[in-house]
Amino acid sequence: EVQLVESGGGLVQAGGSLRLSCAASGFTFDENFIGWFRQAPGKEREGVSCISSFDGSTYYADSVKGRFTISSDNAKNTVYLQMNSLKPEDTAVYYCAASFRPIVTPPDLVDFGSWGQGTQVTVSS
Repeated sequence: EVQLVESGGGLVQAGGSLRLSCAASGFTFDENFIGWFRQAPGKEREGVSCISSFDGSTYYADSVKGRFTISSDNAKNTVYLQMNSLKPEDTAVYYCAASFRPIVTPPDLVDFGSWGQGTQVTVSS
């Protein structure tokens, strides 16, 4: 059974940093894409970043480019999202998701069949 568990969310002041983790089980990081999505209250879920296990290529939404970094530790079956220079508009529930088929960028939710439960990130001004 595929499972994804996020951790690392919390409350941080603007300009601060957090590192989110997505621990995966039930599959190995060799032929998949892992994406980070976020959903703020009253807004649609949006793709933030994703990484390919095939070639390590990455994608970042324009809103986080230069501030967020996605990385993967295949030995630990874990994907990280390092978030620096956080802004109040980054406040959202962050989800990681896995896709076992080719994806487009920006990542489309429908391509990701397995999701974690989400972790809250709150950035105070």
